[in-house]
Amino acid sequence: MDYLHGIVHIKVFLLLKVIICIFVKNLSVMDELRYPIGIQTFSKIIEEGYAYVDKTGYIKSLLRQGQYVFLSRPRRFGKSLLLSTLEAYFEGRRELFKGLAADRMDLDWTPSPVLRFDFNAENFSLENGLELHLDTLLRANEKKYGRQSNDVTPSQRFRQLIEVAYEQTRRPVVILVDEYDKPLLDIQENKELFEKNQRMLKSFFGNLKSMDRYIRFAFITGVARFSKVSIFSDLNNLKDISMDNAYADICGWTECELIDNFRPGIKALAEEREESFDDTLLALRNYYDGYLFAPKGSRLYNPYSVLNALDKKEIEPFWFETGTPTFLARWVRNNGIDPREINGQSATKDELITVGFEEWNPLPLMFQTGYLTIGHYDRSSDLYDLRFPNKEVEIGFFKHLLRCYAPLTARRGSGLEFTSFRKDLFSGAIHDFMERLATLLKALPGEDHKESTYRAVTYLLAVLCGTPSIAEHHGYQGRSDIEVFAGNFVYVFEFKYNKSVEEAMEQIHSRDYAGRYAFDSRTVYLIGANFSEKKEERGLEYEIEQMTK
Repeated sequence: MDYLHGIVHIKVFLLLKVIICIFVKNLSVMDELRYPIGIQTFSKIIEEGYAYVDKTGYIKSLLRQGQYVFLSRPRRFGKSLLLSTLEAYFEGRRELFKGLAADRMDLDWTPSPVLRFDFNAENFSLENGLELHLDTLLRANEKKYGRQSNDVTPSQRFRQLIEVAYEQTRRPVVILVDEYDKPLLDIQENKELFEKNQRMLKSFFGNLKSMDRYIRFAFITGVARFSKVSIFSDLNNLKDISMDNAYADICGWTECELIDNFRPGIKALAEEREESFDDTLLALRNYYDGYLFAPKGSRLYNPYSVLNALDKKEIEPFWFETGTPTFLARWVRNNGIDPREINGQSATKDELITVGFEEWNPLPLMFQTGYLTIGHYDRSSDLYDLRFPNKEVEIGFFKHLLRCYAPLTARRGSGLEFTSFRKDLFSGAIHDFMERLATLLKALPGEDHKESTYRAVTYLLAVLCGTPSIAEHHGYQGRSDIEVFAGNFVYVFEFKYNKSVEEAMEQIHSRDYAGRYAFDSRTVYLIGANFSEKKEERGLEYEIEQMTK
C-alpha cells in the first residue's frame, strides 16, 4: 500500500512539474516584447501586440494649439507613428485607444475625413520625382473619396480633393503631412532642382490658407523649417511647437518611459552582455540618450536605435547607419569648421529653428537633423550651447567627416582602417600610428595640406578610436594641439606645416604642455610633427619622446 502511495505521489509530483514548466514557459513568452522595428502604423502596433510607449496624452493639447501645427524632429524619431496615431483618433477609432491616456480624456471622437501625405519613402533625386510622388499621393486620396482626377496641376487637384472630402462627409477635413521637407533635403546640392521643388511645394501647401474654411486641423512634420524657402510663408497662423517645453518629449523616449516599457528587454540585453542591469542601462544611455529639444524638456532616447539594440541584443550605431549625412559633413569640411570645436557652438533660438541654404551655417540644420542637440541654455544671454547628443551620433558623424578629409580611411587591408590606429594607441605603438598617419596625410589633395587639416584628421582619428581627446588644452603657458588618452598611455601632439620637427618639439618643451602629467602613472609620449611640401622631403616628419618623470 505504501508502495502504491509512493507511485501516486511521484506521478502527482511529475504532473505538477510539467504544469509548472508549461506555466513558466508561457510566462516567459508573455514577457517577450514584440519590437515594432520599421512599423509606423498605430493600428498595427496596437492590434498585433507590439510594444507601445503611450504618447496619446498629447492629443488634447495639440488640438488646443490652433488649426495648423508644425513639428520638427530628426528622422526615425517617431514622427510618422505620431501622425498615424492622430490619424486613428480623427477617424474615430476609439477601440484602438483602450487603456491609453487619450481614452480617459474628454475628447470629440466624431470621425473626420483625413488626407495624409507622406514624403518619407521616396527618392527625390530624379528631375520629376516630386511630381510623380504628388500624383501617387493624390490618386490614393482621390480613390478614397471616389473622385476622378482631371488634367490639372497637383495644387489644383489638392484644392478639389479638400472640397470633395468636405462635401461628401459634411465634416471639416484633417490634413496630415509627414516629412514635408524630404524633397528638399534629398537634393539640396542641386540648386536648380531644389528651387523647382521649392516652388511646387509652396504652391501645393498654399491651399492650406485658401481652403481654411474646409479644414479642421493640419499637422505638418519634417526635419527642418526652411525660412528662406518660405513654403509656409502664406500660412501666418502656423504654430511651430518644435522647441516648446510642453512638447519637448512628444517624440523620443525618456529614461522612465524606457524602463517602464522595456525592462524585460533591457534585462535580456544585460544577460547577453554578461553585465548588470544598471551597467547595461548606462551603456544604452551613453550610446542612444541625450537629445534635448527645449530647455525644460527631458533628455531623450532615440526610439529606432533602442528598439534595434534590444531586439538584436547588441549596442551598435543603428540610427546613423540608416542614412548618410554626406552633405552635412561636406558642409562642415568645406566651410572650415574645426571638428574639435563642434561641441560647444552657441546659437540663438531664431537661428536654431530656421534654415536657409543661402547662409553658410550648418549648425541649425545639424541641430534640426539630430546631429547636435541642446547641451545647455543660458537664460541671461538667451544662447543655446550645442553638443553631440550621444556616442552613436558623434562617432557616426566623425566617420563621414574624416572621409571628407581623407577618402582612403577605413579601407580594409590598407593598414588605414580604424582598428589599426586604435591598436597602435592602446598598445603604445606610437611610431606605427605616426607611420599610418603619414601615409594617410600624403593622400590628401594639395589644397588640404595645412596645419589645421592635420590637427583635424588626427583629432577625428583619435575620437573614432574610442580615445578621450582634448583639443587645444589650455595650460599656464599655452595650448597644445591635441592630447589623447588611450588606456595606460597619454599622447601630446604639436603639428607644424612647412616648418620643422625641431620647432614643434621645442614648443612642447618651452611651453611645458606635458607638465600636468608629471605625477601621472601613465606613460606619456610627446610628438612633434611637421608636414613638408619640399619635393626632396615631402611628407610627414615627426619626433617622439617619452616623458621622463
